[in-house]
Formats: sequence, C-alpha cells, structure tokens
Amino acid sequence: MKSFMAKTGEVAQHWHVVDAADKVVGRLAVEIARILVGKHRPEYTPHVDTGDFVVVVNCEKVRFTGNKENTKIYQHFTGYPGGRKVRSFKEIIAKKPEMVLREAIRRMMPKNNLARQQLTKLKIYAGPNHPHQAQQPQPLQFAKMK
Repeated sequence: MKSFMAKTGEVAQHWHVVDAADKVVGRLAVEIARILVGKHRPEYTPHVDTGDFVVVVNCEKVRFTGNKENTKIYQHFTGYPGGRKVRSFKEIIAKKPEMVLREAIRRMMPKNNLARQQLTKLKIYAGPNHPHQAQQPQPLQFAKMK
C-alpha cells in the first residue's frame, strides 16, 4: 500500500466566500487558516499548497470576546532604537479593518515560505462587496461557530 502525495499543479483550488459579520476573530481565523493550508481536504500534503482561496467580506464587523476590544494592542518594531509602534484595536479597526483579521490568520499559520504563499490566497474586504464574482465563490458556513 502506498501513501498518496499530492503534487503541485494537480490540486484543484476552489473559491469560498465568508461573511465575517458578528463573528469572533479567533474562531474565524482558525477555520480560515485551515482552509488556506488545505487541512480540510483528504489529499492534504504538508509540503504542497493544497488550500483554497478565501474571500472574507464585512471584516469591519468582527468582534472579540471579553474585554479585548478595549485592551488588545497591535505592535511592530521599525528596527530603529525606540522604534516600537503600538496601536489599539479601535485605532486599527477605524483605519484598516482588514488588518485585524489578516494578522490573526497569519499568526495561526505555519511560519515558513509555503504559508506565506498560501496567505496570498486570502482576500479581505471591509464592506459586503468584493470583485471576485467571476471566480464564482461558494458561501462557506462553519458548523461550530456561533
């Protein structure tokens, strides 16, 4: 008996659309990261991109549980001394609402070159409209999510 190993270019990639309105960021990010990596497929192979494309709409309406909306901060370092930049959740959601969900998903994926390539298949939009109608994305519902 031989183990099946998917090869690059042999895996058909589908398009999915997810409505993020009133969804918890972490729980949504886990499911989307799983789809991007391809772990939802029986032919999943760790070293091959077997994931699908995911289009997320209404990302400005995501929510956190507990008091995270008031206490969560996003920080990055510029590389210069004293170059730590800190922003609150409310600042980020007002300026770039896509960044909240993109960062949550990115941090839940493996830290390697393949995951960076898989992350390019994620398309996030703040409003209910997206320009990917030609790809005929199928609506994606998650069973466990509230």
